[in-house]
Amino acid sequence: MTTLVFGHKSPDTDSTGSPILWAWYLNEVMGGDAEAVLLGEPNTEAAFVLEHWNLPKPRIIDSVDEGQACVIVDTNNPAELPDAINAADIQAIIDHHKLVGGLETAGPIDITIRPLACTATIMIDLMGDDAEKMPDWAKGAALSCILSDTLEFRSPTTTDHDKALAEKLASELNIDLGRYAAQMFEAKSDVSAFSDAELLRMDSKEYAVGDTKFRVSVLETTAPDVVLSRKDSLMTSMGDVASEDGVDQVLLFVVDILNEEATLLVPNDLVKSVAEKSFSASVDGDSVVLPGVMSRKKQIIPNLAV
Repeated sequence: MTTLVFGHKSPDTDSTGSPILWAWYLNEVMGGDAEAVLLGEPNTEAAFVLEHWNLPKPRIIDSVDEGQACVIVDTNNPAELPDAINAADIQAIIDHHKLVGGLETAGPIDITIRPLACTATIMIDLMGDDAEKMPDWAKGAALSCILSDTLEFRSPTTTDHDKALAEKLASELNIDLGRYAAQMFEAKSDVSAFSDAELLRMDSKEYAVGDTKFRVSVLETTAPDVVLSRKDSLMTSMGDVASEDGVDQVLLFVVDILNEEATLLVPNDLVKSVAEKSFSASVDGDSVVLPGVMSRKKQIIPNLAV
């Protein structure tokens, strides 16, 4: 049976590139039969990476069959995976997020969760000397994942190890790291083709604080005004998206990559309270700027309070 390798729903660059990278390793180094797949359309940055490195877009799936062999990467959260995931044959998990709980397996499996900024960094560590066998496109995919997840080393999740590996890969590929990162972020910032609902779900995760369920959405961009110009319609759409997705509120953080700050849209008193209690912010109006806030994993999710 072919082993499916996939990341979370609403795939970003790491959840697009890392399955490709690990499927290459399982096939070409370990002699297995693996296929990288996606749980949705890749975002604009991930789509740019696929095109830049001439990589075919992996097949998109929305479910897994009972007993399907699979490797889960870049998440361990059942809410970000197919509904029937616990009936699949989960063989391994490779991740860099906190342990959530809720996944069940038929037997013991390999689990690697490390406090690094990027899943691809962990994968190359796991490959050991075999990582030197990576073709250029695999190195490019790995570099892209690291640059995306670290926001070119601006994110507080960045470790020295992530940065050193990215610089090594860029050197081996003979590319200008800063110029390539700028191209990636430009692609990520082009959201003109997406509806408000698509933007709110594009890079989002469900998270509960007590009895209050949130969809925590992050849009990382070098052109925040493009998103913020749609502020009124985005806030109007939040209610519909929350209702359709079974959450109480959508929280939208527009992360300005270059100025290293986030703007949180404040459509109602609940979000105003969240901003004040979570970030000690003083809210006056329908948005608030949060200086230095760049990471959902390290700065937003851990601080959420209602």
